[in-house]
Amino acid sequence: MSRIEELANRYRNHIAAPWQHNLAGEQKTIFVVYPPVDERKLRARLELFEMATISSGHKWKSFDFTPTFTQWMSKLEYREVYFEEPESLALPLETEFLYFAANELRKVLAGEDVDSDTVVAVYGVASLYGFASVSAILKEVVRDIRGRLVVFFPGEYENNNYRLLNARDGWNYLAIPITLHNGVND
Repeated sequence: MSRIEELANRYRNHIAAPWQHNLAGEQKTIFVVYPPVDERKLRARLELFEMATISSGHKWKSFDFTPTFTQWMSKLEYREVYFEEPESLALPLETEFLYFAANELRKVLAGEDVDSDTVVAVYGVASLYGFASVSAILKEVVRDIRGRLVVFFPGEYENNNYRLLNARDGWNYLAIPITLHNGVND
């Protein structure tokens, strides 16, 4: 069994359990953590997670962060200046891009077809690396989570600390980790 299939099985076991609905947004978040080298394999097998969700009686909605930076950049009035002087992009990234990315996710979370029995699956978070932190984006949308938010996370989880792309800096988040080590909660 491949690593992605193993993660899908662990996810299936977790998502099929009865859902508690009176949780805070952070507690409704699930991180499926996998080695960054498996990003393409995960994308090719996302249907395993979708099928596990639907067979458990829940709805599935997905969101890909991959095109988010280019969508934001294409709308900037001064984008040519930023290409000439990339260091001048630092401040807009910290504020404007962060809010743009969070609002793109919020549109999905708040969609008419999303309710308390819907899993919103987010992938492509590696494309945010160097532009915005996943933790800051999640902080912006945490109140908008109705059912469950599943973040496909290429990185590491160790001692309640998540590190995107195995980078040095990480953050502590209350999400439920699904990893390849010792079942759902390490």
